[in-house]
Formats: sequence, structure tokens, C-alpha cells
Amino acid sequence: MPKPAILWLRRDLRLADHPALTALCASGRPVIPVFILDDVAAGYGAAPRFRLGLAIKALATDLEAAGSRLILRRGPALEVLRNLIAETGADTVHWTRLYEEDSVTRDTRVKTALKEAGLEARSHPGHVLFEPPSVETGTGGPYRVYSPFWKAVRTREVAAPLPAPGRIPAPDSWPESERLEDWHLGANMRRGAEVVAAHAVVGEAAAQDRLGTFLDTKVADYKAQRDRFDRDVCSGLSENLAWGEISPAALWHGGQRAMEEGKAGAEHFLKEVVWRDFAYHLAFHTPHLTRDNWREGWDAFPWATDEEAPEVVAWKQGRTGIETVDAAMREMYVTGSMHNRGRMLVASYLTKHLMTHWKIGMDWFADCLTDWDPASNAMGWQWVAGSGPDAAPYFRIFNPDTQAEKFDPNGHYRNRWIAERRASPTATALSYFEAVPKSWTLSPKAPYPAPVVSLPEGRARALSAYEARSF
Repeated sequence: MPKPAILWLRRDLRLADHPALTALCASGRPVIPVFILDDVAAGYGAAPRFRLGLAIKALATDLEAAGSRLILRRGPALEVLRNLIAETGADTVHWTRLYEEDSVTRDTRVKTALKEAGLEARSHPGHVLFEPPSVETGTGGPYRVYSPFWKAVRTREVAAPLPAPGRIPAPDSWPESERLEDWHLGANMRRGAEVVAAHAVVGEAAAQDRLGTFLDTKVADYKAQRDRFDRDVCSGLSENLAWGEISPAALWHGGQRAMEEGKAGAEHFLKEVVWRDFAYHLAFHTPHLTRDNWREGWDAFPWATDEEAPEVVAWKQGRTGIETVDAAMREMYVTGSMHNRGRMLVASYLTKHLMTHWKIGMDWFADCLTDWDPASNAMGWQWVAGSGPDAAPYFRIFNPDTQAEKFDPNGHYRNRWIAERRASPTATALSYFEAVPKSWTLSPKAPYPAPVVSLPEGRARALSAYEARSF
């Protein structure tokens, strides 16, 4: 029997359209799938770690159905891989490429060390549609604005998704595995885990069903209705993309078919898939996107940085006194996700009305979103704040009341997530009080708070600061 090969899994927790897995199965080698809880994965926030645990559990079940199993190990990635190689006699390690700074640094170190030891170490595509080094401007170098990036890739060929292997070659004996429950990945969620779990759509089969339902029943209205808080027309697939339970190529080809069928919103859906690619394109070429102001000159901007300031605490708790802002924040605590229009609105309110640094919001989302994505999260926050690529104009300050009138005209979204002031609060609105920390001592019977800052006052203060910037 040939020596076994290790499939190092990270944010690619699926069997279909998995180039690394397909290549190893085609080689005839026994395959040992491994997930390593290393410093990168262990450093995820509470909600991402919780959701990762659900994804790992689902993948383990799928692997068993294919005649394989998932080996779990904890520790530095290179050390764990070396130990597994010594235990199993494996001489090959394959994985799917990632593009944010921490992952690139880790993967480069691993590949260099394994190759120096005479082992095969190979990375594969699959996390994005277009590999970042493969997309360049006409003069060379990366794109810095989305529209020309979209024009450059929209007609490119995207390989058809690969089928899942029927059976995965197994070794004669398996290395020992740690137990998923011993990792306690959901521990930091505390009582919120049970609430959020009810809204999670977990695993590869569920992700594919979700895509099929979206393309069959929602995509036609996607462009026209996607900003409506009170309409269910979005795909929800950010949750599954975040953990690689479905590939971006599956979304691309599904959207292309919908375009061929004449469904009006399909192209706009494809643009959103490419927007995610653009985020990784920038995270790869300009790694500071995920940690510092992307644009030069913004370090001196007078954002507040006190995370415990009363207005920031109110924002975190969904108690700013502005119902649309609070509804969006409460949706996140109950479901682990948030309407895309809500993400822009709450980011604008924090960075502009409250003049608080975008990094505070970015880090809070990184702790609370089950669909957290390092590149998209960072680019979204910097886009709204004005410090990022393709940024919104500084004078674009979302007015929550105007947004509510336009995108939630009958108040259905606010009623769904706000219990106070309602004679008969909805179950979803009440579940917010079951999800948030007890230390917040919140009750649906308490009065709804007055606004922490009036909308005209916050807007005027922000415009003054943005107009006075010295760069």
C-alpha cells in the first residue's frame, strides 16, 4: 500500500468541489483528513468558534459516510503535522489556500519546513473564485477599486464544481483523534449557544439545499428587494461560505444558470460573490486591511477608542434608542448573522454618529457573527468608515430613520427584533433577552432607552470631523 497522505482541513469543510481532496483520492493514496485547532483557529471569537464546532461535527459525519473519518488535533500546525507524519508514515500534506495575513504566514512556514524535510507539501485553490495573484490591472499590480475588478473577472472561465468522491481511500490503521467535545468550542457563547443554534444551517447538504432554494424562489427578486429589511430574499449563504461548507464556484455556476434562465437578480448575486473575492484580493495584496487603516493619513482621524464608553456599550447591547440600529444588533445576537443593510447601518452609526473607531466594531462583529469572514468583515467596516478601499464618500452618513422608512416601511423588521414598546412582543424579539449575557441585566419589561445621541447632532459632529481632516 502506498504511504498515506494528510488532508489538512481549515475553512474548507466539505467534500464536493474540494480540489485538494479530489487530487488525493485520484492519487490512490490512503487519505487522512485532519483538522488542527492551532493558534489561528483557537483565536476566533466566541460565535465563530461555536459555529466552527458545528461545521466540524457535520463534516465528520459526511466523512464517515464516505468510508473515512476526521482526525482532530490541537496545537501549533507544523508541530501537529510533524507528529502525524511520524505516527502514520505519511509523506504528503495537501490543503486549500487561504489569503489573510495570519494564514499566509502560517502556511508559508509549514510548506517551507515540510519541503525541507523532503515531503510533498501542496496547496490548492478553492476558497475564492479567482486566485489573488492571477488578477492584475493593465499596468500590473492589484486592483484597488471594486468596479474595474468586477469588469476584469466577470467573463473569466470558472471551472465547474468537482463532484464529491464516492469513497475516500482509508489507511489500514488510523491515528488517535481528540474528541470534539473536549475542545469546548462553544463555551464562550454561554447561554446564547442554544438560541443561536436554532438558526444555524449547518453542513454541506444544508448549504446546497439553501443555494437551490435561493435560486428557485428568491434570486429573481434579489437586486430589487435585497435591501428590504422586511423581505426574505437574501441567500443566507455567507454562513456556509465562511466555513467552506459550499464553494464559491458552486454559487457562481448556480448564478450563471439563473442568468441564462432570465432571472433578473442573478447578475447582482454574482457581483456579491465577487465582492467577497475582492475582499480577499485586497487582504492578500495589502494585508494591513484587517488590522489598520487601509488609506494613508487616517491614523490621525479623531475616532474615539474607549470600548467601555456608555454610548459604545449601548451600541453593543442594541440599546442605542434608535430602533433600526438596535433591531439589527439584536438580530445578530439571536441568529448569529445580520441583514446586510443592517451591517452598513450599524457600522455607519458607530463610526459616524458616535465617532468611534471602526476597529471596535470590526472586533465586536468578529466575536458575535457565525458567518464571520476576516477579509469581508474588515473591508466592510473600512468601506463604511471611509478609511478603506472603494470607500463610501465621507458625507454618506446613513440616517436610520430614513433607512427604516425606505426599507422597513411597515415596521415588520423592528417588530421582529424589538420587544420594548410592544403590547405583544414576538418570540424572536423576546429571545434576544435569552441570548445576551445575564450580566447585562436586561428585561423586555424595562423602558426602551432614549437615543444616546440625536441623529442631527451625530451627523453634524461627524460631518465637521470629516470635513476638517488634514489629508
